[in-house]
Amino acid sequence: MPTKKNLRFGIKTAQQNTSYEAILRVWTEADSIPSIEHAWAFDHFIPLGPDPTGPQLEGWTLLAALAARTERLRLGLMVTGNTYRYPAVLANMATTVDIISNGRLDFGIGAGWNELEHQMYGIPLYTTGERIRRLGEACEVIKLLWTETVANFNGKYYQLKDARCEPKPVQKPYPPFVIGGSGEQLTLRIVAQYASVWNFVGGSVDTFRHKNEVLDGHCAAIGRDPKTIERSIQVRVNYNNLSETSDGIRPFIEEGATHLILNLTAPYPDNIVHRLAEEIVAPLKAEFEGR
Repeated sequence: MPTKKNLRFGIKTAQQNTSYEAILRVWTEADSIPSIEHAWAFDHFIPLGPDPTGPQLEGWTLLAALAARTERLRLGLMVTGNTYRYPAVLANMATTVDIISNGRLDFGIGAGWNELEHQMYGIPLYTTGERIRRLGEACEVIKLLWTETVANFNGKYYQLKDARCEPKPVQKPYPPFVIGGSGEQLTLRIVAQYASVWNFVGGSVDTFRHKNEVLDGHCAAIGRDPKTIERSIQVRVNYNNLSETSDGIRPFIEEGATHLILNLTAPYPDNIVHRLAEEIVAPLKAEFEGR
């Protein structure tokens, strides 16, 4: 008999080629539906895909606005690019959003990857290995600022000297880290050390299964119970065939995914979140939570 699973469904509105008003409409709808537990934007400055010229709202300022206009949803960026902001500055930004939301922030972070954005804005894009090592130091810097009255850190890439971050986040000891990435040697080791939720960047069910096993191994190496890290996936919603979306999610649930993000692309159909709740979320919860 398969293990009964506690599924947590959310939505993601990647804020490209759309407007604040359109996103707010979807988030307000989601906030009214208890079976939708979390909502996400992303952290890019230009639209992804073949045409980078369309409108694109900045992620953290958007998230602060949405935090002020919602009451229940957990919320975050899936995921923040560490290279875009100094970690100490990011810690203060995230604290502010956690306070605005009254403790609803899920702190998404990853190593960063988008070459075009770095070129356009003159932001250094380091080697893959260095980006991931910087991510590890950033997690420690942010954790220290959230938990220590005066934080000091002397890393290879980042330093703190008698640094303060006041007030502290609402959530104690700090907002949960949600780390995206699948690199087996470095990224998943950082996930094992810091994350409450690991987001699989995409691929086949077989790949997801393998990465899960690697993450479990890193947890064992540091004495952490791997069950304390929730496994997360993102699935793009086909508005014309919601059953196709359900079918895409089901095998990942079988392999341990419980944090499930339904990606919505603009333009957003009217009442789309109600449809998701009725046609995807409710049936899958009945199937897996009822076992």
